[in-house]
Amino acid sequence: MRAMTVLIDQPIWPAHDTLWGHLVSDTSLEELHAFASRAGLPRRSFDRDHYDVPRERYDELVALGAEPVTVRQLVTRLAASGLRVTQREKRGL
Repeated sequence: MRAMTVLIDQPIWPAHDTLWGHLVSDTSLEELHAFASRAGLPRRSFDRDHYDVPRERYDELVALGAEPVTVRQLVTRLAASGLRVTQREKRGL
């Protein structure tokens, strides 16, 4: 059985007076939700295939086991897992 890998990219996306990153799993959404729950992330921060996380939580999430990756690595690994939801899919096209 393959171990879960939760990935986190750098918080570079500005919104709401802070920078944001993304937390994903390259294994399953169930495992992503379990990790997020253990980390105390609110379910409202989940957006179809990832959790939005403020930069203030980055170091804590890494300490809890999230693997730091680049934005490109995160997208590539999420797409390879089959869990990625594209912008087109989000719009229902």
